[in-house]
Amino acid sequence: MPDKKAFIIIDLQKDYLWDKRKDMFTYDTEKLVGNVNRAIVSYKEEGYDIIYIKHILPKVMWGVGFSIKGTEGAELYEGLDIVSDLCFEKNRSDSYTSKAFREHMEKTGYSEVILSGLDECGCVGATAKGAVKTGIKVKMLGECIGSRFPEGKVQNMRQRLTALGVEYL
Repeated sequence: MPDKKAFIIIDLQKDYLWDKRKDMFTYDTEKLVGNVNRAIVSYKEEGYDIIYIKHILPKVMWGVGFSIKGTEGAELYEGLDIVSDLCFEKNRSDSYTSKAFREHMEKTGYSEVILSGLDECGCVGATAKGAVKTGIKVKMLGECIGSRFPEGKVQNMRQRLTALGVEYL
């Protein structure tokens, strides 16, 4: 089987990045999306599959007010380059809790994933842990991962992921 690799973009949705976002989402949209778009071009040229993940919550659950199924804000951010049809929805932090995503990953037999998106102390970190459990090589592309949490919490997450074998690029 050929050596399959994927560049995964997690939760780069309007609710977290556009000008109508909640104040708690303090990401530098222009910088983050620009870095991710450059990485998409680079990894696609290297033969990586480009996979998009959207965090989607049912309207009837939680009262969170973002990532709600069927809302404009739950869609991928308009500045993000979409170069593949590989897009999966999840309703928990770890992308591997999505049956469709997990089945795609198993069926394709990836040997390595490079993660990007939002948030390092949230869904990106949780997905890294989920990927480690599958036995594949996991890398975090630091310049393409946003975090809205204090530096101490980010460093703690990095230490925990590094201890699991996750590599930071």
